[in-house]
Amino acid sequence: PAPVMERSLPPYEPLAEGLDMEGLPRSTVVSVEPPPPPPPRDHLAWSLCTALYANVCCLGFMALVFSIKSRDRKVLRDHSGALSYGSTAKCLNITALVLNIFLIALIIALIATGTITAVNLLQQQQEQYPFHRPT
Repeated sequence: PAPVMERSLPPYEPLAEGLDMEGLPRSTVVSVEPPPPPPPRDHLAWSLCTALYANVCCLGFMALVFSIKSRDRKVLRDHSGALSYGSTAKCLNITALVLNIFLIALIIALIATGTITAVNLLQQQQEQYPFHRPT
């Protein structure tokens, strides 16, 4: 009779009695699938912080809306839509951050120049009208 092949043998074990190498397949084809692409980022935490702390011209709120849309698309396995909404949220977050940094620098500069101007005016006023001590 023809030798019977047992496929339940784990690898690297000796062949069972009655089996030889002639009865086993000569090659094995293993199909390797590429790993699935990582899910696109939705930048939800960044958008939430931008909406709460740096909501310049409502850009933080818009970034939050696009982040939620990106997360919804990711749940529906629409990777291209999630990537599009996520990149829009990222751009809005960056724009809001840059505008916020610019506004903070502008406010600091205005306060500094206002303080310097006030000190100079006070100093000039004291030079014009010196303080007289009572005798």
